[in-house]
Amino acid sequence: MTAALGYSPETVESLLCTLRRLLFPPPPEEPSPVALRPGQRAAVERAALGVGWTVTEEVRVELARLERRKNAEAARRQAAALWEQLKAATRQERRDAVEIHPEFRSWALAVRVSHESERVAAHRADQALELADLALRIAGRVPGEVAWRSRLQGYAWAYIANARRVANDFDGADQAFARAWNLWRAGANTAFDLLPEWRLLDLEASLRREQQRFSEALTLLDQAGAVCGDSKVAIRNILLQKEHILSQMGDFERALAVLDEAAPLIERSEEPRLLFGLQFNRADNLVHLGRHTEAASLLPEVRQLAVQQANELDLVRVLWLEAKIHAGEGKRGMAAAALEQVQRELTVHQLPYDAALSSLDLALLWLEEGRTTEVRTLALGMAWIFTSKKIHREALAALTLFCEAAQRETVTVSLTRNVIARIEEVMRSAPRPQARGRG
Repeated sequence: MTAALGYSPETVESLLCTLRRLLFPPPPEEPSPVALRPGQRAAVERAALGVGWTVTEEVRVELARLERRKNAEAARRQAAALWEQLKAATRQERRDAVEIHPEFRSWALAVRVSHESERVAAHRADQALELADLALRIAGRVPGEVAWRSRLQGYAWAYIANARRVANDFDGADQAFARAWNLWRAGANTAFDLLPEWRLLDLEASLRREQQRFSEALTLLDQAGAVCGDSKVAIRNILLQKEHILSQMGDFERALAVLDEAAPLIERSEEPRLLFGLQFNRADNLVHLGRHTEAASLLPEVRQLAVQQANELDLVRVLWLEAKIHAGEGKRGMAAAALEQVQRELTVHQLPYDAALSSLDLALLWLEEGRTTEVRTLALGMAWIFTSKKIHREALAALTLFCEAAQRETVTVSLTRNVIARIEEVMRSAPRPQARGRG
């Protein structure tokens, strides 16, 4: 009968509980000189009833939260399986799957594909944009309320903005973020726990960093920290991004302080890649501050972590760091030997900025010893950099000054230092012709 009236079994149970209380009141107290007076008994009954309902509500809310978490985890597991099916598919096959099969129109799959877009951006901006577009296509077709769909589309647009950023389309990224925030706010208060807002703020901070709008980037990261709750992953990522920005600003002291703050979270994660980044960046910041002895004390651990990564370029960068430490400690021969190897390796890998800077570091050492002939030969070996499409014209202009002076054997330590400073400034401020990572 109650079901026909639209009441659930749980509602009926609540009513019966109340009726039992009315029909079967607690037995009277045993005679006692301190027995409760009627007013006291009524107060106890009211308090007990209030506490009972409060506890019931708290339990209900917590159990509902746990069940929602189970549903979310199940959806994410299904999304992981669906992504495995899509991973090897062509762009058109992926689109067809979303159009034809309802299981591919999932909020969790839209989130998973968005995150895949961010991951591949470290290598291929075009693939990152393709995946972000797919995430947006899925988001626009998920079932549910309009507000929820709006929120999800806003989330996907943030990853389109990120993909445009790594492709150096900063205007397009700005437009995508405007769209992302409009859609996000239109779905305010909708399943906020499924789509973490800190990720949008963190991604926009990356764009502002690339645009040299450092103050805005740091403000966005502060906002991300305020809304990320107690998520250790979020706090860690936000701090690492903040350290990178401060290093770009040349504020190495504050960058070190942020690394110290992030260290417990990174060490607890036991992720070798993050541990390597933590210790490498610490040593690098110390070198910039001229604290070479402290940096040298970190070298054994940094080198061991790099070996564990088995990444050739990591090992080259550790050797470069070691060379800078040797130079700072006055061990010129060891520094020069290491820099010669670094310069050769970076040339083989066709990394123009790094090859140019390592060559200039080596040139500085040789110039201080009066070895202008070797510097002239070194400059000749840098010719390939001028044909690279991966280096900004302002950096090339600075490098041209050095090479021309080296050919005449009139290059000086002062000129070389100025060229290094100019190239480092361009690396921090100028858009890279072929950006390859979030960085």
